[in-house]
Amino acid sequence: MAVEKYIIEKAQTWLEGNFDEETKQHVKTMLDNNEEELVNAFYTDLEFGTGGLRGVMGVGTNRMNKYTVGMTTQGLANYLLRTYPDESLKVAIAFDCRHNNTFFAQTTANVLSANGIEVFVFDDLRPTPELSFAIRHLKCHSGVMITASHNPKEYNGYKVYWNDGGQIVPPHDKNIIAEVQKIQSVDDVKFKGNPDLIKTIGEEVDTPYINHIKDLSLSPSVIQRQQDLKIVYTPLHGTGVKLVPRALQAFGFKNIYHVEEQDAIDGDFPTVHSPNPEESPALDKAIKKARDTNAGLVMATDPDADRVGIAVKNDKGEHVLLNGNQTASILIYYLLTKWQEQGKLTGREYIVKTVVTTDLLKEIADYFEVPTYNTLTGFKWIADLIRKKEEKETFIGGGEESYGYLVGDFVRDKDAVISCAMIAEVAAWAADKGKSLYQLLPEIYQQFSFYYENLMSVKREGKEGAEEIQQWMKNYRRQPPKAVNGSPIVMIKDYSVSEAKNIKENRTEKIDLPQSNVLQFFTEDGSKITMRPSGTEPKIKYYFSVKGTLENKGDFERKKEELDQKINNIIKDLKIAK
Repeated sequence: MAVEKYIIEKAQTWLEGNFDEETKQHVKTMLDNNEEELVNAFYTDLEFGTGGLRGVMGVGTNRMNKYTVGMTTQGLANYLLRTYPDESLKVAIAFDCRHNNTFFAQTTANVLSANGIEVFVFDDLRPTPELSFAIRHLKCHSGVMITASHNPKEYNGYKVYWNDGGQIVPPHDKNIIAEVQKIQSVDDVKFKGNPDLIKTIGEEVDTPYINHIKDLSLSPSVIQRQQDLKIVYTPLHGTGVKLVPRALQAFGFKNIYHVEEQDAIDGDFPTVHSPNPEESPALDKAIKKARDTNAGLVMATDPDADRVGIAVKNDKGEHVLLNGNQTASILIYYLLTKWQEQGKLTGREYIVKTVVTTDLLKEIADYFEVPTYNTLTGFKWIADLIRKKEEKETFIGGGEESYGYLVGDFVRDKDAVISCAMIAEVAAWAADKGKSLYQLLPEIYQQFSFYYENLMSVKREGKEGAEEIQQWMKNYRRQPPKAVNGSPIVMIKDYSVSEAKNIKENRTEKIDLPQSNVLQFFTEDGSKITMRPSGTEPKIKYYFSVKGTLENKGDFERKKEELDQKINNIIKDLKIAK
């Protein structure tokens, strides 16, 4: 393959600069013998997406390594020093189970402390949401989480948080990148840390975090009656093992079964193909454990414990997976029901969802006369909304279809520790009424509308793959379909230009959200199709949402099959192929 000149020049700067010899040798090998690896390692620089800095570990500007982490941290330090020139700066750092986790955390701590910034580093791996809590609890100006979330084992990442405990949003993200780009060489990075400014933290943050979670419980008497509810939990080799069982116990649950081999902290994730609870095989061992123990609820968290996938028993006694939209719907329905029962709805409360999350959440909230706000994909936008509405309105809960939920506002990111405790509480609440979590779903669909969703991801690796995905998006915008599955397109929302085009009325309205490479088609029969290139992985995501009615709970399975077939027809119509 022909390697573009700028890629070779970028690689050669790593041969000439102040890099360690092992790194230089690796670059030389790529230049001499591995053009494909060279292109993928140097064709671009890692940038902040919806999840921050994330990439394959290795040598190169497009890889996670000491130098890309160091330069990013130096850029962060420069930005913090410029933004808060008269303050004593503090930054919290946490990390999950991935390879090089402590190395990247220590590199980050060294660079920050070398710049005169006080750093608080957890003594061992901790969930991402606890970092968000720690930032606010310790009154830090920023925070860094070393994680690649649910990505494969080759990946690591670097999430930057601001003083509100939320991931960075504009203008901070772009300003930090601008500071990084000002760094001309690794010589500009202060790698030699100041140990006097690096503090270790642990239990002094864990205890208040768990206490705050315990205070979220809305049905403590129900849990007392249902304390023997059988729950299987797995952290999929990640950070959840530290605090999820502890949170469940704090709520009052007694029968928590572990998947012992998956309690082992291991960045190779040896017992799963992927540590992603969105993918059903990740829960296989936990479901087997549930069968063996007759447990009705299974929960699995991803490596940094900000997402949770669940399985519940259906009416045949089989364990079935709920998708993220279904779990979010059950959770929001429970929260609003309890808030109403307890007289806590005053007219100032709200929930939040993302534009690709089920619109059933809005239907439920409308019933309780609680406003629903939409944000772009990525929980940082939900955190940003919470920050803007502080002291004016009260956040009850929110979520996104990708298995991320939040209850309460003392954390400003999706939180699987909170979610596991609250989902278990909903299961106890249902059991107290003689129902299962599974049986709640058709009741919700019957009362409101039967929304059914699915997600399809198409992966394309490397530079050519990224270009192919961008071309697909251009084609969808240039020649959008007139109809899908026999239903006319009545609305097109293009978030890249913040415009919603009403086809039937031939008028265009502005979308009051930041611009993003997201495109949505809405059909006359209530279907919604969303296309979005991932901000953290080399793939494009297609989100499908179809809608029907459920008049009889006994028709739940049959109606679900009909809606599933409707989604298959849409996929065929749009000629989407993996």
